[in-house]
Amino acid sequence: MIARFADWWRLRSPREQRLLLVMAALFVIVFAWLLVIRPLGDRLADARERHGRAVLALAAMRDQADAIARLERGGIATPGIAVTDLITTAVREAGFADAAVAPEGTRGARVTIAAARAQAFFGWIADLQRRHGLVVDQLSVRTNGDATLAVELSVRGRGA
Repeated sequence: MIARFADWWRLRSPREQRLLLVMAALFVIVFAWLLVIRPLGDRLADARERHGRAVLALAAMRDQADAIARLERGGIATPGIAVTDLITTAVREAGFADAAVAPEGTRGARVTIAAARAQAFFGWIADLQRRHGLVVDQLSVRTNGDATLAVELSVRGRGA
């Protein structure tokens, strides 16, 4: 078999031999690409995707563990501070300049915000619940003409 191939090879002109060598080299490169490099790249992309999902799951689990710890501590993460004072500080930190905070009962507050962006407002609500252990009792939201929201809400500490 090798002798037949050697005879066949000698019958080719030098130009044909070079073209056949180039073709064989390209064939090897393409097959190496298809059989080795691409599957490794796919596996690497899958590993990165799984890692990203695992990181998100870990963050969610840590957040849930923090929530459980806050519940076990009894609600508000900063005991001794009135809910009204806590809300006033949180409103100021969030940058809602036109907000009014009024006490409601012993462990509650009523908040009125004339204009707030939806994304910022609902992020602030989630932060109140997550960091301070506060619960929104009532929420009334109306849209303004300038793509903002007019909001009235009643907030209380857990267990109140």
